[in-house]
Amino acid sequence: MTRAGAQPRDPATTDGIAPAETVAAVWRGGDRVDLEVFPVPPLADGEVLVSVDLATVCGSDRHTVSGRRVQPRPSILGHETVGAVLAKRGRVRTVDGHELRIGQRVIWSVTLPCGNCDRCRAGITAKCRHLQKAGHEALGSGWPLSGGYAQHVLLPPGMPIAAVGSGLPDELAAPAACATATVMAVIERAGELRGRRVAVIGAGMLGLTAAAATASAGAAAVTAIDVSAGRRVLAERFGATRAVADLADAGEIDALLEFSGSTAALQQGLRLLDIGGIAVLAGAVAPDGTLEISPEFIVRSHLSVRGQHNYEPRHLGAALRFLEETAHTYPWAELVAAPRPLSEIRELLVTTPGPTPRYSVAPAR
Repeated sequence: MTRAGAQPRDPATTDGIAPAETVAAVWRGGDRVDLEVFPVPPLADGEVLVSVDLATVCGSDRHTVSGRRVQPRPSILGHETVGAVLAKRGRVRTVDGHELRIGQRVIWSVTLPCGNCDRCRAGITAKCRHLQKAGHEALGSGWPLSGGYAQHVLLPPGMPIAAVGSGLPDELAAPAACATATVMAVIERAGELRGRRVAVIGAGMLGLTAAAATASAGAAAVTAIDVSAGRRVLAERFGATRAVADLADAGEIDALLEFSGSTAALQQGLRLLDIGGIAVLAGAVAPDGTLEISPEFIVRSHLSVRGQHNYEPRHLGAALRFLEETAHTYPWAELVAAPRPLSEIRELLVTTPGPTPRYSVAPAR
């Protein structure tokens, strides 16, 4: 473990008590991850310091470490995180408009938009022209303590933050900051699903959540598609009326929700859409070939094909409400493995999960 140089602090400028330093897992490229000590800087107006209770390991971070995904380095990874507010400066409000309190348990957005560019003004803040992302910023940037694989995270002014209810366990709350919120955005883009036949490609964390959300929305049938027998069993426990290994067995559908990132599976799934069908793509976040589709097929079938990357601030609150409403309907806790210490994060990043879609770390332990 290495120690960065200390810097002056003025605790009188903050509400709450901030520690002098914190420990974080720094990704330096490839599979190299080092635990390092960093000073906690004085808080600027609107900043919030959070003590991390639990961080789950998203597949995108494993893609970063494996080289499938490009990210600045060195950096502190981790963007599915829940923690308690230790300190803040000035008045900070949650996405629901309530003032943030010291000690409150919170999650926060993957994306930090500027709020002023044309895309932000158009309501597409996830594609802000000056976007910063939690767990994606270089150590040399203006936001080095951005990632959840650390004892503490510093949230800049304007970061969308949502308060977590006392009845929601950490293992449900942490994935809400990415997986669950993204699914809420996908369901919104898909439109009315009540009475419709829905296929969900990929039964990982997002696909299982989507199956549950689709079933809760009143879909007539939910078919989950995954090559893993274990994931198919899980899918049927999360709202799928059936789970199959091959899209050829899915039959005709009205809506297709794609979370696998497999171009071949998506190619096959699009052919199953009935007249007026809709496809929402969320899994294709890394190159995987080219999609071939006939414009005539789209036109004559009245199809809609949409993409969804990340989500808007409102989806954070929607994710937490959905988990609270379904906490006793689906076995959410089974989707997250028991937390490991921060010192084991490298092992978790290079190991592909089995039937349990999410590994987790508890940095304070």
